[in-house]
Amino acid sequence: MRRLALLLLAIGAALAAWFLFLDERLPAFVAWVQARGLPGALIFGLLYAVATVLMIPGALITMLAGYVYGPLAGTAVVSPASVLGASCAFLLGRTLFRSRFERRIAGSPRFQALQTAIERQGMRILVLVRLSPVFPYSLVNYLFGLTRLRLGTYAFGSWFGMLPGTFLYVYLGSTVQDLTSLASGSLPDAGRFGLALKIAGLAATILVTVLVTRAARRALAEGAPALSDDGAAAGGRP
Repeated sequence: MRRLALLLLAIGAALAAWFLFLDERLPAFVAWVQARGLPGALIFGLLYAVATVLMIPGALITMLAGYVYGPLAGTAVVSPASVLGASCAFLLGRTLFRSRFERRIAGSPRFQALQTAIERQGMRILVLVRLSPVFPYSLVNYLFGLTRLRLGTYAFGSWFGMLPGTFLYVYLGSTVQDLTSLASGSLPDAGRFGLALKIAGLAATILVTVLVTRAARRALAEGAPALSDDGAAAGGRP
């Protein structure tokens, strides 16, 4: 476990150093992956997955995929890579880093309510959380590892929920004409599709809030009779 943690730290340091000199290295990196065809796309996807595990923001890398491969091929590269990275983070949150994240969310009523809702409506809640911009993508990967969701359910729900946002950022990257503007982090106009996705994200945020609150209230209501029975039994003892 320690060796894996050290390996992840080393990879993270290397990626962080690469991002610090992004303006200088980006054209060379783009030319390198383009020249290697399918192997280059596989390497790009692997780097994307590692960046996801290391909680490095993926918007720039996602747009870079659109710039390099175009909207359709770029989505084909990024979508499975994002699911791979999210699934690895999910498993790490369930195993290696479980105690750390459990301490981080200990006593959080919001997470307890979310966990209750996931137990009742796992796939629906997962997809809505993925659509909502309120929930931080990288952190959610690890926190979902603390729930009782199965890996297969998590992977499929994440893929389905992340796909619209993935395509949007890949498409935006495909419209960029200059790598300098991409490296600076300036976003092109998302147009009607971006507006529609924002509206869908807002609706998903409202819906997931309602569902989580409702599930928590039901759990409390179902637990109340049991607590009353326990109290009555305790009170009836000699």
